[in-house]
Amino acid sequence: MLFNSIDFAIFLPIVFLLYWFVTNKNLKLQNLLIVVSSYVFYGWWDWRFLALIFFSTLIDYLIGVKLLKEEREKKRKALLWTSIIINLGFLGFFKYYNFFIENFTTAFSFFGTKIQANSLNIILPVGISFYTFQTLSYSIDVYYKKLAPTKDFIAFTAFVSFFPQLVAGPIERATNLLPQFYKKRTFDYTKAIDGMRQILWGLFKKMVIADNCAEYANIIFNNSDNYNGSTLFLGALFFTFQIYGDFSGYSDIAIGTSRLFGFDLKRNFAFPYFSRDIAEFWRRWHISLSTWFRDYLYIPLGGSRGGTWISVRNIFIIFIVSGFWHGANWTFIVWGVLNALYFFPLLLLNKNRQHIGIVAQGKHFPTLREFFQIIITFGLTVFAWIFFRAENIGHAFNYISEIFSISTFSLPDFKEIYRAYVTLGLVAFFMMLEWFGRDHEFAIEKLMINRSRILRWSFYSFIIFMIIMFAQTEETPFIYFQF
Repeated sequence: MLFNSIDFAIFLPIVFLLYWFVTNKNLKLQNLLIVVSSYVFYGWWDWRFLALIFFSTLIDYLIGVKLLKEEREKKRKALLWTSIIINLGFLGFFKYYNFFIENFTTAFSFFGTKIQANSLNIILPVGISFYTFQTLSYSIDVYYKKLAPTKDFIAFTAFVSFFPQLVAGPIERATNLLPQFYKKRTFDYTKAIDGMRQILWGLFKKMVIADNCAEYANIIFNNSDNYNGSTLFLGALFFTFQIYGDFSGYSDIAIGTSRLFGFDLKRNFAFPYFSRDIAEFWRRWHISLSTWFRDYLYIPLGGSRGGTWISVRNIFIIFIVSGFWHGANWTFIVWGVLNALYFFPLLLLNKNRQHIGIVAQGKHFPTLREFFQIIITFGLTVFAWIFFRAENIGHAFNYISEIFSISTFSLPDFKEIYRAYVTLGLVAFFMMLEWFGRDHEFAIEKLMINRSRILRWSFYSFIIFMIIMFAQTEETPFIYFQF
């Protein structure tokens, strides 16, 4: 079920009313309603994969119970590795089986040996990368005794399948979200209104910015051989704002929806395109994944404790794994390596944490130095996104080579160019609101909050009008569903 669908517009109020007016007296019933609603939400896409998420939930629940009773270290470690192997085994089969088979046969062909290995027509379960990491965090935290294992199967199932963030995050830690299912929840009007405001902003990001940018990004990337360098550069820009509007828009809707039900999810984006270096960008982009890799891979590998070159090695591993997590294609791995190469100079010069605070905090405009830092970081990010979007490595290099050709000095030229300029105007408006709202959790959290009710509701009405005016005629899935 898509957040930007009529189905969800009907589904959400029904669940909300049942949650607060029918099951509100009984915490178990509320959690059970969340489980049922989440399984309906997920099964709306393909009911056959409900068994997979249930099996993953059951395995990690039972392992948690066993870890509670087991004191022998060898047995505890065996239980942990059982969870890791089963979860990553499912993820590896559904997401990477064909990738490894194809590269395996190609490698043998390179050395003159032909082997037959058939790929499978495998459907990738939506959200498997997200809920797999979520359940793994539970098993790992229980193993290290950072979290007491739960005996409440309904609460644990609700944690794993919680529908607002089930299929595209944020990737929640059990230490943050699971305890919220144990506590009685009372309706908080202020929190609910704030949630509605964040949902509105998420829908704007998705339906006005991402979907309109996607239209032109797809036209240009899918027909890149027909366009000059300036048009290809425009296509890269459109994809840059498409992926941000789409993914951060999903996170906003997920977080806002959770607030309607009395839950607090972790922030997942913090205005990453205003970053002054690539280290700051990665502290602000897909925060839940970046911190997951930091805590469960980077630190166990030794983090920065073993000296500079150990840190370099670990950073390299993190970015490659991050690229591979996104998809079974060499383009994602190159994208990860490229970001690692961006990161290395900052790490070697010990400048990877020099930009922790908000850019130009308390000011309307950045300094000239900050402005150029933002532009350079943004340019490096746009360049890397080309690999992320390209069909294959060859496509990416051909695309980039044309951008760096003489044709870039000519005007962009394709059939829909004037409509595309309108979309660029929408992006400019969007980034202006993002800039003036960068001190807050999301851009319009406090915008107009101290104005008169007329002005405030006029602003919200304008955002709603923009969504209606510029929404695509067909419902479009969120881009991170494929990851």
